[in-house]
Amino acid sequence: MQNNLIDKQLVDSTMTQCGVSNLDNASIRDTVRIANLLEKATGEKFIRMEMGVPGLTPSHIGTEAEIKALKKGVAQFYPMLEGHPELSNEASRFIKNFMDVDMHSESIVPTVGAMQASYVAFMALTECHVGKDTILFIDPGFPVQKTQLEVMGKPYITFDIYEYRGQKLETKLREYLDKGNIASIVYSNPNNPSWVCLTAEELQIIGKLATEYDVIILEDLAYFAMDFRKDLSHPGKAPFQPTVAKYTDNYIFMISSSKLFSYAGQRLGLLCISNTLVNKEFPHLQERYHSAKLGYTIIYKLIYTLSSGTAHSPQYAIAAILKAANEGSINILTDVKEYGLRAATMKKLYTDAGFQIVYDKDGDDDVADGFYFTIMYPGMSGAQLAHELLYYGISSITLKGCGSDREGLRACVSQVGMEKMSDLKERIERFRKDHL
Repeated sequence: MQNNLIDKQLVDSTMTQCGVSNLDNASIRDTVRIANLLEKATGEKFIRMEMGVPGLTPSHIGTEAEIKALKKGVAQFYPMLEGHPELSNEASRFIKNFMDVDMHSESIVPTVGAMQASYVAFMALTECHVGKDTILFIDPGFPVQKTQLEVMGKPYITFDIYEYRGQKLETKLREYLDKGNIASIVYSNPNNPSWVCLTAEELQIIGKLATEYDVIILEDLAYFAMDFRKDLSHPGKAPFQPTVAKYTDNYIFMISSSKLFSYAGQRLGLLCISNTLVNKEFPHLQERYHSAKLGYTIIYKLIYTLSSGTAHSPQYAIAAILKAANEGSINILTDVKEYGLRAATMKKLYTDAGFQIVYDKDGDDDVADGFYFTIMYPGMSGAQLAHELLYYGISSITLKGCGSDREGLRACVSQVGMEKMSDLKERIERFRKDHL
């Protein structure tokens, strides 16, 4: 190893210091800590591909609305658990405009980021029916959601979608659903980390089975409308953000303000419960939480006891952004298309150096360029590759850590601006020279 940028012994000792021996078992935050310590020790800025931190300026419409709300004194008051009415109303309009789904404002509740949304959903959905307490993940997926279930002591199972596209997905799902213990099916669309996007056929399969087996779908739309192969940015006009809500009433979906609006720091997400489910009563919820209605339980039992609602001023910010999007005065994709450009550039740098794209196809189409992509290097496991790339000042997480059956890495583009591409190219070349 003649061309490494970071001393090998320093990397290895830093990993030991952080309690990490195999990067397959490292959390995203573990990898962040390792990279931070190496940057501090060496003065070399890493190419940061490990964490999905928005890399764009937040919407000025949001920040101005939030400042205005703070100046009016909203910080003095506790927010209502069900949220700021204007936010819920604009969210309802937004869902209709960009998903073509009718959802009452009462069915939408703000949460402390989509992280809290998934947490409270898991707490409720695993208690709806006696004997149905297991979450099924269509993987690869966001690893922290599994950590949430581990924290609350709830079981989950997973499978990698790579070999089960199209009609094969129905057979695979039935294999698990026939056991009778599945409470919910979870996936992200577009997918973190593979950037695979479920097709209309696949969503229809999932919706059909949700109704047939009476399970609730938890759809993670953290990367809303960011399949840049289609223009999903015009309110009230097709094409719309694909969703299982077209095919079943048994759904909850989560919308994040972090990626689409670059508003991650204020921790605001939307938990959107189908109009049918929000007032549906489940006897076991009554037994467990002394409240039978799903929506009431989530808002007035779980969110209440976890955080007493969501910070007040960010709700005004997101309400203003959604209002502008609904009225067409902003295009929701104008800024975030930058991520697609970065991904296309980074993919070429890696493939030119002998790397391969792991999740390369979406059915018959090439996978889109977006917030994430996946890479592998012949002859190396994902853990080995992630470890080796640290020697060249590049940090990433493994696909195994995201529930994938395949070897390789998740590469996030958000912190790698176009101005950093020359540094990335030089570091990849260093790696290539040492691994021919």
